[in-house]
Amino acid sequence: MAASTKAPADRARTFKALGVLLSYPSAEVADVAPAAVEAIAAEGLLPAKLVSQLTLLAIELATEDRFDLEGRYHQLFDRSRSLSLNLFEHIHGESRDRGQAMVELMGLYDQHGYQLAARELPDFLPLFLEFLSSRPLEEGRALLGEAGHVVAALAERLKKRRSPYQWPMLALAHLASEADPAALQSLLAQAEDDPDDLEALDRIWEEEAVAFGPGSQGATDGCPRAASMVDNMMKRA
Repeated sequence: MAASTKAPADRARTFKALGVLLSYPSAEVADVAPAAVEAIAAEGLLPAKLVSQLTLLAIELATEDRFDLEGRYHQLFDRSRSLSLNLFEHIHGESRDRGQAMVELMGLYDQHGYQLAARELPDFLPLFLEFLSSRPLEEGRALLGEAGHVVAALAERLKKRRSPYQWPMLALAHLASEADPAALQSLLAQAEDDPDDLEALDRIWEEEAVAFGPGSQGATDGCPRAASMVDNMMKRA
């Protein structure tokens, strides 16, 4: 996902391993999923029940039909905005309002020598988790906690759908500091989109492409809530 220096021994691989399990189920992910869970179990940051469920997910990723796995992932995370793995999507869906927060998050990455080398947006959860794995454990947990309400909302929605992806999300909720109850309830109060309602999806996604960087509209409009979240991350890093 990104180019960065090897994480020191005191960094938690659990963040990156959970990011692997939440990544698009390619053949490469299938190959490394069991090892990712082994790394999680070895670090001992999660309760045994969660590790057991993560093991079952890793087995699914390694053994089930690739076409079925990809279709399930696409249906959940690509066609359902309420399950988007782009964190700021849940705070401000309008792309122009996310621009400044994107710029600041990239600044946080740059500050620690973490250079993006993939096409994902900087708020893409698996990419963010890879960054957290390069930081000291308690700092990583604090940074994740700034998005704790988003993670908790995603976990609840995936649990309602009985998706096996609820388990890595619940694991993240366990690692993060307790989510702000009001912020969490605000997210859960939002209507969930139906990925099978194509007309509704077209209406939801009819917006400008995400713009960020020098001179972008997003960088001038700002997004107080998302920007505030990143500002708090900058203070913790």
